[in-house]
Amino acid sequence: MPSARFASVALLALALSGMAAAQPPKTPAFSPEEIRADVGFLADDLLEGRDAGTRGYDIAAHYVAARFAALGLTQAVKGDWLQPVTLAVADLDKNAPAAFIIGGRRFTNEGDVMIGAIGRETRQTLEAQAVFVGYGLQSAREKIDDYAGLDLRGKIAVALSGAPGGMPSEVAAHLAAEKAVAAQQAGAIGLISIPSPSLLARRPWERLKQAAGGPTVSWIDSDGKPYVRTPEIRIGGYVHGPAAEALLAGSGRTLARIYAQASKKGGRPRGFALKPLVKIERTSIVTTAQSSNVIAILPGSDPALAHEYVLLMAHLDHLGVKPDARGDDKIHNGAMDNASGVATMMAVAKAFAENGDRPRRSILFAAVTAEEDGLLGAQYLAKHPVLPAGGKLVGVINLDMPVLTYDFQDMVAFGAEHSTLGPIVAQAAQAQGIALSPDPLPAEGLFTRSDHYRFVQEGVPSIFLMTGFAGPGKEAFEAFLATHYHQPSDQADLPIHWDAAAKFARVNHAIARAIANGDEAPRWFKGDFFGDAFAPEAPKAVRERK
Repeated sequence: MPSARFASVALLALALSGMAAAQPPKTPAFSPEEIRADVGFLADDLLEGRDAGTRGYDIAAHYVAARFAALGLTQAVKGDWLQPVTLAVADLDKNAPAAFIIGGRRFTNEGDVMIGAIGRETRQTLEAQAVFVGYGLQSAREKIDDYAGLDLRGKIAVALSGAPGGMPSEVAAHLAAEKAVAAQQAGAIGLISIPSPSLLARRPWERLKQAAGGPTVSWIDSDGKPYVRTPEIRIGGYVHGPAAEALLAGSGRTLARIYAQASKKGGRPRGFALKPLVKIERTSIVTTAQSSNVIAILPGSDPALAHEYVLLMAHLDHLGVKPDARGDDKIHNGAMDNASGVATMMAVAKAFAENGDRPRRSILFAAVTAEEDGLLGAQYLAKHPVLPAGGKLVGVINLDMPVLTYDFQDMVAFGAEHSTLGPIVAQAAQAQGIALSPDPLPAEGLFTRSDHYRFVQEGVPSIFLMTGFAGPGKEAFEAFLATHYHQPSDQADLPIHWDAAAKFARVNHAIARAIANGDEAPRWFKGDFFGDAFAPEAPKAVRERK
């Protein structure tokens, strides 16, 4: 029988062990050196710019997968960290120049017309009547219908690019991006764009042509064909100058008159039928390339909420090697765009995995492919969820090109005003000493231009996090955009502020934790444009008045 003294020691040891077990989890540390090492590897010349579908990208993908495995995370795809994505790459046949024949007059590609390749029809000769449709916008909610009174069945819609001035920038960007959907719903088989005066003021026609010479990339759908949202839209391209005038021949309107109407504040040229027949001739050569999304899961701790998932994502790809780049360096390493975002995501994953206090909801970590080709990896993941049976994606945090050359004082959460993610993010950032600032670039419509938007289109509240413009931020950000964005000089020898990189990871961890631990899942605000457009039946939250 143990002595009283032995029993007392045993009870004391038991009490101490219970006290130790009850200790709160350790505060996660975010190492500037580890983030620097991740960015340094991902942006190394060895990876040749991480272009989707290349060996360099695959090396990067396996590096991220190895990091997920080392952290003890769970595979989202059965037996693998990688979700395969087969890319279809369509190029025009240079031996058979693409052309529009407008009213019998031939306009070859890269002159006064721009025509891209099409993956679903390799040899194409189509002819149809055309109809001018103004800006080609349609939204019942916004009471806009540029197709009203026009017959587009079996015809080609001809629209000004962009949207009229005066519209909220994100709504305008969304509606402009949905023009092919509106044209298809109206029964059209094609959509030809005329660059608007505002677009030409920013990017003259010669610059537009230079930027449009690459292949058309998509992913292979279940029918074995390249995926497109608008399969009935079989004719597309841009026309300018003489080609645009040829479309208007016999209509009594001129391009100058249409431009004058569009240049007025809120100007909306009305639609009308066009007289010339329009014919397209093009031959496309389609090849495939294998790529992948890298995905891991941190299971949630609350049995009642673990089936709900918060996605933290960053695109892993960049532009690869560009033989026509100026200077001797042809490799677009993409240190800031977006090795920095991936490194941040991995730092946050490590903090969650190692601090021993799992959040209530599960977290999905994803490094996605082919963002630079049209948000394709994110779109594939949104269309092909990897969640277990009964799982539901409730919110998305996207990290894309945080500019880390300065010690940021604020952050921007694009899309914060559309859902309850906004207040959650603002409170979590403020607790870390970081203010949340409004969109400093509203004219750019950035909410619709990065990977998270593919999940918005599936009805999921989403935000896109970026370092802000306070203090030295505006100058540093604009300097990066002007000098290094999509250039070979975006590499790891930039003057990156690695302590700021660690701070950015720390704030993102706090934001992700706040979302994952919330009593309620994120909800769109009642009356919000994007919630109404993409999740009309979902429960909505009432926006608090300030």
